[in-house]
Amino acid sequence: MFIGDLQGRRRGILEGMSHDPTGLQVINCLVPLSEMFGYATDLRSMTQGRGTFTMEFAKYMEVPKNIAEGIIQNYKQSNKESK
Repeated sequence: MFIGDLQGRRRGILEGMSHDPTGLQVINCLVPLSEMFGYATDLRSMTQGRGTFTMEFAKYMEVPKNIAEGIIQNYKQSNKESK
C-alpha cells in the first residue's frame, strides 16, 4: 500500500525495506520534495493514524522535462504579472 503510493503517484524510488529493533517496518525511498507535501496526512489515513515518516535531503536530480516546462511557464507568467 505505502510502496505503491510512494512509487506510483509520488514518483519515488524504493531503496530498501527493513525492520527496526522494535519490530516496526522501515521503508527507504527517494522521493521529490514537491511530492511529499501533504504526505503526513495521506500516511496517517493509510495507517489509521499509526504511520510516521522522516525526511532528509539526499541529492539534487534533474526535473522531468514536462515538469520543467511547467515551472518555466509559471515563472514567465508571474514575471509578466509583476511588471
